[in-house]
Amino acid sequence: MKVALLSGGVGGARFARGLADVAGGANLTIVGNVGDDLEVLGMSVSPDLDSILYALAGLNDEERGWGRAGETWDALDTVSTLGGEDWFRLGDRDLGLHLVRTQALREGEPLSAVTARIARALGIEAAILPATDDRLRTWIDTPAGSFQFQEWFVARGHRDEVDGVRFEGDAHAAPGVLDAIEAADAILIAPSNPYVSIWPILAVPEIRAALEARRVPSVAVSPLVGGRAVKGPADRMLARMAGGTTPEHVAGCYSGLIDALVVDESDPTGPHAVRRVVTKTLMTDLAASRRLAETALGAAA
Repeated sequence: MKVALLSGGVGGARFARGLADVAGGANLTIVGNVGDDLEVLGMSVSPDLDSILYALAGLNDEERGWGRAGETWDALDTVSTLGGEDWFRLGDRDLGLHLVRTQALREGEPLSAVTARIARALGIEAAILPATDDRLRTWIDTPAGSFQFQEWFVARGHRDEVDGVRFEGDAHAAPGVLDAIEAADAILIAPSNPYVSIWPILAVPEIRAALEARRVPSVAVSPLVGGRAVKGPADRMLARMAGGTTPEHVAGCYSGLIDALVVDESDPTGPHAVRRVVTKTLMTDLAASRRLAETALGAAA
């Protein structure tokens, strides 16, 4: 069974790890969010792609939820001492990946190609594709002003309420993305924040059109448990912009794009426009991620 997964954020990376085990890496293509990408200290950083890479390679820090396990911070300490840009935390082990990516991009290699090369070097069997090789950036509109995603999320601690999300850039699907969606037997959307992790992928018109024209089941996994985000501002954003945090509000973010929504057993019941599949969605460990992946695949069968 060939599977195409749209993924962003920590929850998406954890789900991708379980899904790779269940579906088999050779059968899985992950389309990752790049709206969060930024340049730090002259280096090109792709946080969501990196979370997927580290998770599938077994290198991710489970305790922090992001970055590499066993990380040290000597380089960043030196940056701080010298008065450099230190608001975005890059660990010593993490720097190696960013250096390789930055050099490749400056030499003209597209992001999709360098991501594939890094994945192979890390022994990852699944295909990991950025949604686009073009510049695509997420902007957050708040009562305090408009901010690029990482400035709002990291530098400002996502404390500002969100009035709207928009995307900068004329982006086309990266090579292989549309082919993977067309060839898939099932399309899954990871338990990621719809607005800032999945909508940037759907902001690529060709990708949205491919999901609208799908001929196979499309299933999303809700990022909420009991109407609350496990981590991050997804529940606050849904409450403010969608009017609530029920499964129906989550499904509304994917109107016309999904056939079923996997929700947690603690979520409220009620009328719904798409089929609901109820299970335990909290991914406390790899076994739980596998079980959730199995449920999502079953909902797409």
